[in-house]
Amino acid sequence: MKELRIVDATFATSAQRLDDSPPPDKAEIAFLGRSNVGKSSLLNSLTKRKTLAKSSSTPGKTQLINYFDITFKDYNEENEVKNYYARFVDLPGFGYAKVSKSLKKNWHQNLTDFLEQRASLQIFVHLIDARHSTLDIDKSVDEFLNHIKRGDQIIINAFTKIDKLKQTELQKLQREYPDGIFISNLKNKGMQALEKRIANYLFGE
Repeated sequence: MKELRIVDATFATSAQRLDDSPPPDKAEIAFLGRSNVGKSSLLNSLTKRKTLAKSSSTPGKTQLINYFDITFKDYNEENEVKNYYARFVDLPGFGYAKVSKSLKKNWHQNLTDFLEQRASLQIFVHLIDARHSTLDIDKSVDEFLNHIKRGDQIIINAFTKIDKLKQTELQKLQREYPDGIFISNLKNKGMQALEKRIANYLFGE
């Protein structure tokens, strides 16, 4: 059985829209969520690279699609080192207000085009603040992803900032979302579970 872990992560490029993105030559995992959900911190923790994804103090400031080349290594491979390659895609946070209506409209169109048309997208990781798990905007994103999802794609709901919850609140959330991943960047919880879910889907037996 494979035991895959991330061993390398490097910034590849940024794009403003689908047509200036890199060639779709690797399986891709898109990370999306509301502004200030902790996406940059999660990517840095997941890849064990402290400054891989740069966070902004101004929610919604980053409006580029950022690509990172990821290398997984199979630690159960006995005779030879075997690497597997993928690409993480860091999408701009949605739900911010301090931009013009025209800019927001263009951004939403670029994001929609990417999510619907990017052939190499295999996994959507929808990040949700565990303290606010029932917001309409997150429900709308879930509905949209389920509507556009192809047969070869999956959605992972990853709940961030679980360290802010009481134990009873976390247990309730876990009952409501039995397939969810529950994450604390502060306490480094849930990273291995997310890494394993991604690797097993892309490269598992």
